[in-house]
This record gives sequence, structure tokens and C-alpha cells, in this order.
Amino acid sequence: MKYPKEYLDEIKLRLKVSQVVGKSVQLKKRGKEFVGLSPFKNEKSPSFTVNDEKEFYHCFSSGEHGNIFDFLMKTKSIGFGEAVKALAAEAGMHPYRFSNFDKKKDLRFQNYKNIFKDYSSYFYQQLYQENNNEALSYLTNRGLNKGIIKEFKLGYVPWKNNFYEELLKKYTEEDINLTGLYYKNDNTGKYVDRFNSRIIFPVNNIAGDTIAFGGRIIRESKLAKYINSPETEFYKKGNMIFNLDKAKNSRAETDEVVIVEGYMDVVSVYSSGIKNVIANSGTALTERQIDLIWKFFSNPIVCLDGDESGQKAAFRIAEKLFPLINEKNKIYFSILPEGKDPDDYIKQNGKEGLLNVIKKKQIIQSYIWNYHLNKINKNDPFEVSKFEKEIKKLSYAIQDETLKKHVLEDFLEKIKKLTPLQSSKQQYNYKKFNFKKDYKVLKETKILHQKRKDLSKNQIIEFSILFIILNYFEIASKKLEELSEIEFLSDKSESLKNILISSMTEGTINDDTSKKIDREYKNFLEEISENSNIEMMTKNKTDQEILDLLIELILDFKEQGNLKKIESLEKELINNLDENSFSELIKLKSQLNRE
Repeated sequence: MKYPKEYLDEIKLRLKVSQVVGKSVQLKKRGKEFVGLSPFKNEKSPSFTVNDEKEFYHCFSSGEHGNIFDFLMKTKSIGFGEAVKALAAEAGMHPYRFSNFDKKKDLRFQNYKNIFKDYSSYFYQQLYQENNNEALSYLTNRGLNKGIIKEFKLGYVPWKNNFYEELLKKYTEEDINLTGLYYKNDNTGKYVDRFNSRIIFPVNNIAGDTIAFGGRIIRESKLAKYINSPETEFYKKGNMIFNLDKAKNSRAETDEVVIVEGYMDVVSVYSSGIKNVIANSGTALTERQIDLIWKFFSNPIVCLDGDESGQKAAFRIAEKLFPLINEKNKIYFSILPEGKDPDDYIKQNGKEGLLNVIKKKQIIQSYIWNYHLNKINKNDPFEVSKFEKEIKKLSYAIQDETLKKHVLEDFLEKIKKLTPLQSSKQQYNYKKFNFKKDYKVLKETKILHQKRKDLSKNQIIEFSILFIILNYFEIASKKLEELSEIEFLSDKSESLKNILISSMTEGTINDDTSKKIDREYKNFLEEISENSNIEMMTKNKTDQEILDLLIELILDFKEQGNLKKIESLEKELINNLDENSFSELIKLKSQLNRE
């Protein structure tokens, strides 16, 4: 039994010849073709060529020639059926099952395509009828000539036409209804044309068969400006890309394709000479759609309307598709001026104007960063914190582990630079708090030593960290983020720490803050001096040595906190075996082991 031509064509359209051949032959790009050493004959100079545009390979040394099915059969020594199954799987298609059901489905699809073909041809002709001048004028006023109208097979569906009756002469009512072109009026019991009084845009599958329509109203109306064919047995919006059947012919010249929002945008941009342009049929770009686009173009560029809704839609696409990027398949974004769509922009600025916008494209991670950054107050630590969490969340979702690591590192480095104190290049407006001058450190005595013995390890660490901040403010400021993350057990220690961190954010301890600390924390500062057990350790030390000591104290504090949590969880688990508590316990113990 033969495979249907449509099924084989679909496989060939989804898979580039270079993609299939490149798994076993090392290919190099040369003009529009790829070259490599023949897999059929031993040779030192490459005589083997691959042409994606013409969908074949050719070996000049052996004379071997064919398509992707031929290549697999000859290099793997398998039959045609096995080659089809293997390539269908690679193309992300279900294996074809020969059955009576499939035969009936194939017949339904043939009728389905023929109905759409007849419908499209009839209403293309209607566009040029004298009584439909308004529709033709609408298109010509949008800058479309007869050549582009014919190429896209645009049409016009007049009000109350009788083409349904014409279709009934060739097809059954059941076959016509399967197309979704008509719906039944509950009051009259008659079938009504879904696209009445609309310009229609044929939506083709990758093989060029029309399987749906988009329709646009041409007059001011309460009706929706655009409508689409309903989903059918053979049309799923989430699997379709408008104009990919034409745009794919550009893949020999470029690995870029421009994704715009609507049908008219595509036609307008295409008519200007930019042939590598597509739209996603009025739905949010799906994983299935981007996978299909990547089969032909490794660098798609999203270029939606420049208004707020258009940019929100672009960002939703970015969020959804960010996890899928890898070193081979990328996604870019171009931002149009506010209030402009590609159709408007190209009319005002021409082909070169739009190309200049496209050239300024941002790779997806830069677009995501800038989109978020433009919406936050960089001086608000709460907003910056929320921003960081969102960026991390998006980065963790990237499926390529190596890329995930590098993207996350890049984002975190940028986040550090948002806070002036995190930048090594930043010159601080620093006024040192004269701790030593105002509060002389007491000499250690037996009494003090005994007093320290009564303190917990956490208390001594808290005092030591505060001592370093107060005496080495500029050095401690380099660890602003880490200091912000820890929470002291003592309320007084925590409140003083927060005042000092606020001063770090500003780059200085100003006079008002200094007076406040003098007034409210005088006795506590003496207590810090007495109990920090750190002064001797910081004497005659370099800045880096003091910074290392601070880092060690912070880690020690965190470790003590984890030990307390572990102790608490172990007690809890004795009385109540809780899965969440157990998982948390394992996590904390793992962290301690790593540290």
C-alpha cells in the first residue's frame, strides 16, 4: 500500500535535506548549497552536494542522487517503509497507519481541500466584479497591487451570496459542513456564509493547500474586525503558520524569518520585497508553531505592533518560548515605535525603514531583561528583589542545562550592577562612622571572658558582623546583598543592621543616621565592643582579609541557623512523620555537607 503523497510531502517540508544528511556527513555551507565528503565513496576532496531549496543531494563521484528517503535507504540499508517511519518520527509526526479509517479520512481531506480550492477561486473572482468595487478599493488603498492579490489569492465574500448551493452540486452537505465555512441559522434553518462581507485571506498548510481562512471586515461595524475559520478535523490554529508555505522558499538565502501579528501585516511586508515574513494565525505562538518555524529558520524575529497590547503579546511569547532556546535555535525581538504596526510602518518608511528596525533586533534574553527593567524602580530594593526572582524563575526553566547556566550568570551579573555598591567601578560617597573614636574598646578581662562564655555562638557572630560593618563600612558594603539576606535573632542587632544596610544602599552613613545611632544604640555599641571577640583579629589586616573574615562569619551564621532548623525538624519528625518536613531536613543536611 502506498503512502499518501501529502504525508510524504509533509515529512520533506518539515525536514531539510542538510538536516538529515548532516547527521552522518560533515557539511560546509558554500553559496546556496552544502558540500562534504561522499558517504558512498572514499574521497579526499568533497564532491557531495546538498541543496535544501531543491530538496535533493547529489554525489558527483558516485552518481548517487535523491531525496531524504533515498539517502536513508542507501546509507542505512533499509526499506522505504522503514525510512518513512524514521523520518516521520524525526519530523515529529505520527506514524502513518493504513486502515479503512485512514482511507476514509484521506478521502475526506481530498474533498476538504477541493471545497476550499473552489471557494477560494470563486471569491477571488468576486473581488473583481463591478458591484464589489469597495472591497477591491480597500485593498488597493492599502498599497496592494493585482499581482500580490493574485499571489495570495485574496478574495471578497459578498453579503447573501448563493455559493453554498453551488457547492452542493459537487459535494455532500456533510463534506461542506466539515469545512466550517458555513454555520446554520437557528431561526431560518439555512446555512450562512461565515465570511459574509469580508475580505478573505487563504491560510495554507506547509504544502500550499488552503485549509482555512482569515476574514477582515472592510467597513466600520460592531462586528469583530478579524475572524478565523473554526478548528476542524484538518485545521488546528496552534499548528498553523500563515505564509510559511511561501516564506520557506527564502531559507536558502537567510536563516531569519520575521513574525508579525496579522494577515494584512504579512501581505504588506511581503509585497514590499521582504519575503521571509509569517504570522501565527491570531493565536499566541505555541511550542508546536515555533518548532515548525525552526525546521526552516533558526533565527525567527518577533516584530509585533508597537502599542502596549502588542508589546504585552510579544513578552508573553518570550516568556513561553524562553525555555526552548538552545545554541542552534534562537529567538529575537524587534520593537516598532509606539502605535505602529508593520503595515503602517512600511507604508511610511518603506522596505529599508522596516529592515533597519529588524536589524536592531534583540536576542530573547536581552529583550526579557529590558522589558522587566523598564517597568521597575531601580532605586526600590523591593522591586529589584521581585525583578531578580522573576528573572531567576525564567532562567531556571531553560531546558538546555549549559545555556541555562550561562544565561543565569549573565542576568545575575547585570542585577549586581543595578545596585551601585555592587559595582567595583563605583566611587562611594563614604563617611566613615568613627566607632573607635567614640567607643573605646574595653580591654579583655577575666570578667569579660566569663561574660562571653554565657553568650550563644549566634550572639557572638552577630556582634562580630556588626563590629566589622561599623568599623569597616566600605569593605562590608561590598557584601550588601549577603548581609541583606541574613536575619539576626536579636531584635536590637537586626534593627541596627537594617539601619546600616540602608546607609550602604545610599553609599554613606550621613550625619542624621550617625546621630541616631549615637542616641539610640550607645549602650548597645559598647556591648558589641565588649563581646564581638573580633577586634584583635582585624588589626593590621588587609581589606581583602577583612572581607574574607566577614564572608566566613556570614557563612558561619547561616550554618548555625541551619543546625537549629535541623534540630527542630528532627524533634518534629519524632512525633509526626511529615513528608514536607522530611524533605526540608534532607535539603538542609545536604547544604551543610556541601558547605
